[in-house]
Amino acid sequence: MSEVAIKQNLQCNTEYTDLKKVLVVKPSFMKITEIINETQKHYERSNINIPKALKQHSEFVDVLKEHSVDVHELEANPELPEQVFTRDIGFTIGQELFVASMSEQVRQQETNTLKTWLKESSITYQEGLPLSMEGGDVVIDGSTVYVGESGRTSNLAIQELQKRLPDYQIEPLTLTDDILHLDCVFNIISEKVALVYPHAFTSEDLKKLNARFHLIYVSKEEQFYMGPNVLSIGQGKVVSLSQNKRLNRVLESKGFTVLPVDFSEIIKSGGSFRCCTLPLKRG
Repeated sequence: MSEVAIKQNLQCNTEYTDLKKVLVVKPSFMKITEIINETQKHYERSNINIPKALKQHSEFVDVLKEHSVDVHELEANPELPEQVFTRDIGFTIGQELFVASMSEQVRQQETNTLKTWLKESSITYQEGLPLSMEGGDVVIDGSTVYVGESGRTSNLAIQELQKRLPDYQIEPLTLTDDILHLDCVFNIISEKVALVYPHAFTSEDLKKLNARFHLIYVSKEEQFYMGPNVLSIGQGKVVSLSQNKRLNRVLESKGFTVLPVDFSEIIKSGGSFRCCTLPLKRG
């Protein structure tokens, strides 16, 4: 397969155009084994009901397939309890796929499964971003890429990403210490509209986002239940947690079509619909 043909299989310039091709992993071995984010602190004792998580994940995947998304599944590994969150292990910008540099030791082997699949699929990729950079901190807005500077993504890696993508403007956004990833508090859902949890940002960065988007603010409770972490699949359709009723009403009032899905078991580990998908191609 030629490099041109390979690159045609990769294309992500936005967060909201038609989702064509995506990678997921079933939560077959999902478990909170060590606390690596604030959400997990609340659910350490009850932990994850795997049959329930599998059912919810299957219903989510069914929604994607019903809307003509080509869903590919990486093999679940019993040694990788956080593997369901495929967004973090890589990200596609334009026609380039980057394999992430994972911060937490419990997650570092997840990228091996991804690289094996990419090689088997004859898809080229970049890797080796210094220190750490995870896909949950990367949000694409055309030629601008917002990157959360968090406990999971280093400033050094952000600088390296800018060097590797000279045609893009990389915009760092500093996150408060209690925030896991940028996509837990910020998500672009159309050309002009974005979801945001304002308390996660500096006043300067919030002004920057306000200047670019019409911002829909989410509450502290909605942020805890991963309100911003919806998945846009194109044509104004947004997969959102069914329990976030106020936010879903707001989205509908703004003209979006909300596809409600119960993901309550999976969000116990600190991620929702966007976290559970690694887009390879958008239309």
